[in-house]
Amino acid sequence: MLRRDPIALLESAAALGDVVRIPMPRVTVWLVNEPSLVWSVLSTGNRDFRKSPTLQNAKRVVGEGLLTAEGGLHRRQRRLIQPIFDRGRIASNGTDMVREAERVADRLRPGEVVDVHAEMARLTLAIVGRTIFDADVEAREAGDVADALEEVLSQFGRQFSPWLPITERLPTPSTRRFRRAVGAFDRTVYGLIRERRAAGDRGDDLLSLLLAAQEEGMGMSDEQVRDEAVTLFLAGHETTSAALTWTWWLLSRYHEAEARLHEELDRVLPDRSPTVADLDRLPYTGAVLSESMRLRPPAWAIGRQAIVDHELAGRTLQAGGVAVVSPWLLHHDPRWWPDPGEFRPERWLEGDASRPRHAFIPFGGGARMCIGEGFARMEARLLIATIARRWRFELDPAARVELQPVITLRPRYGMAMRPVPRRARAPHPTTGSR
Repeated sequence: MLRRDPIALLESAAALGDVVRIPMPRVTVWLVNEPSLVWSVLSTGNRDFRKSPTLQNAKRVVGEGLLTAEGGLHRRQRRLIQPIFDRGRIASNGTDMVREAERVADRLRPGEVVDVHAEMARLTLAIVGRTIFDADVEAREAGDVADALEEVLSQFGRQFSPWLPITERLPTPSTRRFRRAVGAFDRTVYGLIRERRAAGDRGDDLLSLLLAAQEEGMGMSDEQVRDEAVTLFLAGHETTSAALTWTWWLLSRYHEAEARLHEELDRVLPDRSPTVADLDRLPYTGAVLSESMRLRPPAWAIGRQAIVDHELAGRTLQAGGVAVVSPWLLHHDPRWWPDPGEFRPERWLEGDASRPRHAFIPFGGGARMCIGEGFARMEARLLIATIARRWRFELDPAARVELQPVITLRPRYGMAMRPVPRRARAPHPTTGSR
């Protein structure tokens, strides 16, 4: 059931309490489903845990990047990388983000069925290529990189298999495809690293900043830079494209929310594309994103493996056991969210002082909270504003919409939708820095 329908499994367990033991082959899983207890796992007691076995297996792709590194290495890497995500620095990427979104808006055709998930993946791939590598990945290596990403994600279910240590050594077709996928990432990233080193380039893209990062006179090796760049590439591309896809789907179902979004965009941006400076004037756009991530959190489950016994609500999570925290469960819990299944962006404008702080964790929490949260929120709001100014989407009647909870929460069959124009093409932004 964990492989077939993991969300249903977690929902069944959550009905039994806030700390529920789920015995599994080779490991005991504990579902932790109450905000203060979640915070104990992710923050106050985080030194009792390491990343889950599933994410430890992800080292086969991302190496020792921030997503998988532990202990002192994680703390050092986070200190080195944190300044790169300074608010002022990431704001300089806003013009590139809007420019790429305008390209998407330009190529949409009224009434023509498009896979919105594939379109959003293509968009975020272009943005992550530009902001991380200062390269037109979509033009130069789109085939290799996009295919490699799809292959890695398609095989993520293997990480749950107790036979992985054996099957990954066998020369099966899936194993060979997986190795080719990792090789495609390595060729792309190491090639760009060599170019930067040879040129002595100190640009403002994230790869150049990773190469320049120093602590006590020591920087990162090429391997460390590769691991962090691939981690940021995968995280920045996959999670944002999933969040955007579910946002368009939700807006197509809730017409009042869609109309209110359009009213705000028409009022604030009557004849131009958005800029980073406009985001504070687009509160409903931000609320739409938050409500979308509540209902369809891209990171739907977070795992931590106990390295020592950990006391939780009178229970002992023994060393070796895995604590699972599910944003999906927390975000749909009627104890914290009135009408939890409804898409109501206005709840983020009204506020609710009684709601526990940690009932909403789309980016995780504690010392290992997603370092790119500010970047991702800025990007998603700009892309929603840019595209929604000109288009709305209607779900194709033949579309099959089903959850696919792999490393992120994807639509299993894509998202077939028809674009409906709202206004004539707006001029592209001409100000701001890359």
